[in-house]
Amino acid sequence: MEERTEAVVAAATPSYKSMNAFTPADEERQRGVRRMKRTATGLLLLVAVVYVLAKWASGAGAGTWADYVAAAAEAGMVGALADWFAVTALFRHPLGLPIPHTAIIPTKKDQLGVSLGEFVGENFLSQDVVRQRLRAVGIGSRLGAWLAEPKNADRVTAELATALRGALTVLRDSDVQAVVGEAITRRADAQEIAPGIGKMLERIVADGGHKRVVDLVVTRAHDWLVLHADSVMDAVQGGAPGWTPRFVDRKVGERVYKELLRFCAEMRDMPSHPARGALDRFLSDFANDLQSDTDTRARVERLKGEVLGRGEVQDLIASAWTAVRSMIVSAADDERSELRLRVRASLISLGARMATEPKVQDKVDSWVEGAAVHVVTTYRKEITSLITDTVAGWDAEHTTRKIEAHIGRDLQFIRINGTVVGSLAGVLIFTVSRALGA
Repeated sequence: MEERTEAVVAAATPSYKSMNAFTPADEERQRGVRRMKRTATGLLLLVAVVYVLAKWASGAGAGTWADYVAAAAEAGMVGALADWFAVTALFRHPLGLPIPHTAIIPTKKDQLGVSLGEFVGENFLSQDVVRQRLRAVGIGSRLGAWLAEPKNADRVTAELATALRGALTVLRDSDVQAVVGEAITRRADAQEIAPGIGKMLERIVADGGHKRVVDLVVTRAHDWLVLHADSVMDAVQGGAPGWTPRFVDRKVGERVYKELLRFCAEMRDMPSHPARGALDRFLSDFANDLQSDTDTRARVERLKGEVLGRGEVQDLIASAWTAVRSMIVSAADDERSELRLRVRASLISLGARMATEPKVQDKVDSWVEGAAVHVVTTYRKEITSLITDTVAGWDAEHTTRKIEAHIGRDLQFIRINGTVVGSLAGVLIFTVSRALGA
């Protein structure tokens, strides 16, 4: 822990020095401190002169008033000197003498930093304080009222779009494609697909959804046969034995072609064709096998593995990310895109609910409080150590000068007040003493 703290302090030392560097404002404050020092010192010298003159006047028989003035001046000097010592002891050794418990700030700087960190941690970073302050703020209702304004929703939508574009720009396509491909493959490997396909096929057959596909296939097959009659007959003739006469092969080819054409035409035009019924039964049986037959399910799983293992399929999965990213970036750039319009509408709707519904407000407040408390409880030591390490990294002399520049002027008022209050106290004590005959 100590090594980590030292490393943090060493790495951040330049910033600490820049913080301790005197700014023009600090120079102006320091000139004000010097003026107040001269004023406080001048007042001390004044009461010293008054004291000397009053004692001389008293000795010359000027009267009782001189004794009162001398007592006031004497007490004023004591008060001024005591407060001068106290103020000076904060920043340096009075008169350069190493008196114990003086030069407090430069010598106790690190201890003050630790105490400040502990004070902040105990009084500002506790769970109860964080919850009370956040609850008093009413973040849910305020945020809701702010989001309900269309211009604010537009601003948030634009910022989200910018953040989304930035995130997509930072991400490398190769990394994302690898992750997407691996995730899809792992998910597909972990889940058996045959039962799901069987249930879907069963519902399709029950609803007659496959009939349109059959209609399309037989129609296209019939049209293809019409356009490629010569190709079909040539194929049939080419498969005939070599010993058969050519005209027989041609007749067989024509016959086969006509039967195929008739079969496709009948299937196309007859919804109750026996082949259609056979196809319905085949699909129903296949759907049932996909759900219950072990061998069929195992064959589907092997086929799934072979398909997913092909490079072309992996390339297709990977390339899907490129298409998705382009679509998202394009939608984020377009202010009138469906994505941004929906996000804007959702933000306005959410804001209206947060502003008017106590349950939503309480939920948002609870989320914010929970997040803040988690950060505080988890990172309180790191937060307070930031204060401690920062103070530890400050140069003692620069820190002393900077603090004195900020509060020194007010401290000089303490010297002036000490002189005035001391004088008044001296007069009062002297008066009481005279009244009691002392």
